[in-house]
Amino acid sequence: MEQSQEPAAEANAEGRRVLVVDDDPTVAEVVAGYLHRAGYTVDRAADGPAALAGAAAHWPDLVVLDLMLPGMDGLEVCRRIHARGPVPVIMLTARGDEGDRIEGLEVGADDYVTKPFSPRELVLRVESVLRRARPASRPGAAAPVSSAGLTVDPAARRATKHGDELALTLREFDLLAFFLRNPGRAYAREELMREVWGWDFGDLSTVTVHVRRLRGKVEDDPAVPRLIQTVWGVGYRFDPDGDAGSSGMSAESGGS
Repeated sequence: MEQSQEPAAEANAEGRRVLVVDDDPTVAEVVAGYLHRAGYTVDRAADGPAALAGAAAHWPDLVVLDLMLPGMDGLEVCRRIHARGPVPVIMLTARGDEGDRIEGLEVGADDYVTKPFSPRELVLRVESVLRRARPASRPGAAAPVSSAGLTVDPAARRATKHGDELALTLREFDLLAFFLRNPGRAYAREELMREVWGWDFGDLSTVTVHVRRLRGKVEDDPAVPRLIQTVWGVGYRFDPDGDAGSSGMSAESGGS
């Protein structure tokens, strides 16, 4: 793990609780130390069962979760934690393990950091994820928006389909809100990364994963998406009229 200058304490940490799960005591100690000095309350766990017990005893505001854990891997820990309730998860992955990163996103991780990493970068990622989890504060950003039976309420961080609440991760929520506010226009994956999550670079497969997960929650038939359509050679378009034939593609064609 790369060392870097220690960050100043974050005033907006507000005593928020972070659960750090890593079987490497050095990594766990360094990460916990940086988060603590940034103003967070930090709990630690060295394996999956301890992580689940820790989350049950003191429900965290965010989990920093290593993928490679003894016995129960990070993917299973993520699944079981999310089964208990919504909580943002940042996964720690080995550099180059793209398949693991994608699988982590598939089970609901909100972000990932590749090892070796800068502890200061991780603290900034934690703050970024928690900031997105807070109610919207920009003028106009908190206004609910509805279309095609879907409603997102940024102030409450709540999304519904025909009145039934949707269990969305932070990134899925932000993506759905963006689509609802920008219907009818095709967006490239690069544009979605930049406009929705503020990333100027990154793995475009993360967009593909989040679109696929979101389709699974908002489409009547995710295999034949009517609302979030793939536009050949461009990217994706939200079509509130739900014409599945307009793009000429299924959910799995064209790398969608």
